[in-house]
Parts: sequence; C-alpha cells; structure tokens
Amino acid sequence: MVRKATVEFDEGPPDDFDPNNPYADPVAMLEYREHLVREKWIQIETAKILREKLKWCYRVEGVNHLQKCRHLVQQYLDATRGVGWNKENRPPGLHVFLAGIRYGMVGC
Repeated sequence: MVRKATVEFDEGPPDDFDPNNPYADPVAMLEYREHLVREKWIQIETAKILREKLKWCYRVEGVNHLQKCRHLVQQYLDATRGVGWNKENRPPGLHVFLAGIRYGMVGC
C-alpha cells in the first residue's frame, strides 16, 4: 500500500449538472450546491484573514495607519463586496422578482 504524495481535491462544480434542468440529476444538484457553499465559505474566511491583518496593521502603525495600511483596506473592501449570506448580496434582478412574489404582483 503506497501513500499519495499530494492530496487532490475536486474543486470544480460537477460536470453533469445542468443549470437549465437542475432537478434532472438530484445527486449533481446536491454536489453543485455543496460547491457553491464551499466557495462562499472560502470567500468569507479570506475576508476574515484580511480583517485580522488590517487590525494588526492599525495597532502597529498607530497614527500612520492611513498611509501604511491603505493597501490592506483596499484588499479588505474588495474581498467583502458580495460576500455573505444575506439578501443584500443577491443579484438586483432577483430582489425585484422576490418582492413581487411576496406582495403578489407576479403574474398579474
């Protein structure tokens, strides 16, 4: 029995998932959902790491933090745009559609 030198992870979405008919293959649909959740958690944890680096920079640099930590602030803001599970991170078109469902305006 031989050990592998490296561990290989399946990092992409499933190949057999059809976005036009997601319920055709329930296993592929669940794998795709797990892929989306995994990618979202990676984005969230990346933002947390950048936040910790930014806190450290603020503490170390003191009054010069505006110049010295500017690059970390930009990285953190870029990392937090569109990250999270709340409804504010949904695409804008979906907001209108869901509001129409809630208030009974779809199909009128």
